[in-house]
Amino acid sequence: MSPSSSGRAPEPTPAIGLSARSARVAPFLAMSILGLAGEREAAGMNVLHLEVGQPSSPTPRPALEAARRELEHGLIGYTPSLGIPALRARISRHYRETYGVDVPAERVIVTTGSSAGFVLAFLALFDAGDRVAVSEPGYPAYRAILEALDIEPVPVRLTEADAYVLTPGNVTRAAAGRPLNGILAMSPANPTGTMMGRAPLAALCAYARDNGIPFISDEIYHGLTYAAPAVSALECRSDAVIINSFSKYFCMTGWRVGWMVVPAHMVDPVERLAQNLYLSPPQVSQKAALAAFDARDDMERIREGYARNRAMLLEELPKIGVTRMYPADGAFYIFADIGDFTGDSIAFCKALLNEAGVAAAPGVDFDPVHGNRFIRLSFARSLDECREAVRRIGQWLGKR
Repeated sequence: MSPSSSGRAPEPTPAIGLSARSARVAPFLAMSILGLAGEREAAGMNVLHLEVGQPSSPTPRPALEAARRELEHGLIGYTPSLGIPALRARISRHYRETYGVDVPAERVIVTTGSSAGFVLAFLALFDAGDRVAVSEPGYPAYRAILEALDIEPVPVRLTEADAYVLTPGNVTRAAAGRPLNGILAMSPANPTGTMMGRAPLAALCAYARDNGIPFISDEIYHGLTYAAPAVSALECRSDAVIINSFSKYFCMTGWRVGWMVVPAHMVDPVERLAQNLYLSPPQVSQKAALAAFDARDDMERIREGYARNRAMLLEELPKIGVTRMYPADGAFYIFADIGDFTGDSIAFCKALLNEAGVAAAPGVDFDPVHGNRFIRLSFARSLDECREAVRRIGQWLGKR
């Protein structure tokens, strides 16, 4: 008699063949909260989404029009693995216009989002067992991708004494006398919004050069600053590896198109990796990204909206008891200390969602050690949504 005909449930099949590295990769909790928020919305709840780093503004019109033209043409196929030449040349021009640095188009590599850029960079630069310094708090996918590739992330604790950025001193302390094989920095930073000025960035680039190790700069939030423009690592070190994307400033998260700038000797190995890992970036997305450079006025208006949201949150959050926050000089996040209310940021965020309809990212996502007393709030929404979120959070905290 078969198990189904016996009336008994079949025995579960053991998980066979799963790799040890897959078990080491932690979930991205902000995305988990997004999934829970979607379930609440499907059940009829009105949810304010402050959990994910996704602009609420639409893709700029020139990009949409370029994509429509491409679709009407009908032939959507592979492109060169390093990206279409026109887009690589336009990104090269962007570095001349924005930072005053000369980057040959041959050193620009178009990627399937910045995420693919990190995979390509890590595979090209590091071997299993290598050690790479990353900030803590910091973007969780750094750790996850490094660990999936059997590369050791070396967390560098950021403190007020170092203006919450990586420095030669705190990197040296984190290395604990063992060699490092690379440094990965981000400015403006996720989740904190902190920025590195020219002098600190130059000092860190020089430290990496003096130690003979690569310097990777995540510049995905460039363009989204509120006090001073961001500095590119290419202004300090010509052989820095740059990762960027059209997702944030250009409001193109779902198009999955980003770019790298690499030293000349990296181009060939990165091309071979790209050819075999994903063949090429999406053709339509690349044509849309090329046109997005013509929408700077629209992007600046969106950035000005973020600036208003930021100013409101910095003024209103202390009024509801959230008084300690990292400096938010760039990006579109507030990394707020909620230690007066909880020691479990995951439970806090789930309750905030379920009881107040506000979705926030648990701080432990970004800082496994101290993050349980923090949450990250994205202000890439409308001013009304951000204001209503503060009202709901304040009302909810008053009932706890």
